[in-house]
Order: sequence, then structure tokens, then C-alpha cells
Amino acid sequence: MSLSKITPSLFLSGADAPLNRALMTRKGITLIVNVTLSHSCPTYPGVECVRVAVPDLPSARLSEHFDRVAARIHNNQAGGTLVHCAAGMSRSPALVMAYLMKYKGVTLCQAHNWVRQSRPSIRLNAGFWDQLLDYEKRLYGKNTVKVAAPVEVPKMPKMMPRHSLRECPKSPRLSWFRR
Repeated sequence: MSLSKITPSLFLSGADAPLNRALMTRKGITLIVNVTLSHSCPTYPGVECVRVAVPDLPSARLSEHFDRVAARIHNNQAGGTLVHCAAGMSRSPALVMAYLMKYKGVTLCQAHNWVRQSRPSIRLNAGFWDQLLDYEKRLYGKNTVKVAAPVEVPKMPKMMPRHSLRECPKSPRLSWFRR
């Protein structure tokens, strides 16, 4: 069971962590953002669950939930927030990165480095990257991450990025992208 601390009150995980009631209590979780199709929200006293039923597919419109989820995380004054998807690798990190951009004032590049430092296993799908790029452009009027054309790799797992990163200032942790 892996629970990654993003900020003192924001955590990221896969679907197993919210099932551990003792862990939720110990971390002071009062809001769970469940970004899965198949996992139900646990019902614990004093814990609210927000459901974002989006598949982990490049064509899924996760960006439709960026503002609503970011605002909900920001407004959770009662305690900690846990954002989770099935594996804690694609959907939930994308939502956390959107929150960091909107409410912590960081760029997409910085948000990615921030989340990846706490949870090195993140692997957003190409569609979620595109949506985060659009979101960053909407928030800041420019992009800090430049991507090349999609990289064609036969039998590529769906969780691996299909873009190669050309430039991301001060981002040595983006080594899983080809430069």
C-alpha cells in the first residue's frame, strides 16, 4: 500500500490506500477523490468522497474535471485530501498536477517534478499530458513543456508516455522522456 505525500494535506495513491481506515484516520483524511470506474468510495464517518468516473484512456476527457477537483481540494479545510485512481500512476497524478498549477502557482513542468519527487512511478497517458498542456496554456498563456511529435513504439503499454520531451527547464527528473 503506497500513499505519497504531495503537500502536508494532500496525498496520492492507488485504489488500495483508501480501503485502510486506520491509515485514513492517521493521515487526517476528510476528502477522498476517487478517479476510477470500478472502485467504490469507502464510507467512513467524517470523510467525504468525490467520484470522478473517467477511464484511463488517452481519449478520456479528464480536463473537464480539473477546475472542479482542484477547487474541492483547495477548499477542503477540514483535513487532508487523498486523490486516488487504480494504480496512482496516471489519472490521479494528472488531477493533482492540475491542482498544483491552479492553486500553488507552479508551471506544468514544476508540477510534474513536484509530484514525481513524491511518487516516482507516475506515468500519465499521452491524452492527459495533452490536456494538462492545454490547461497550463489557459492558466498562464504559455507552455513550459515542449513535446515533439508522438513517438511510435510497437506494443507500448498504455501507461507509458508517447511523447518525447524536448525541453523542460531545470527538470532532471524527467528522464523517462527522450530528449
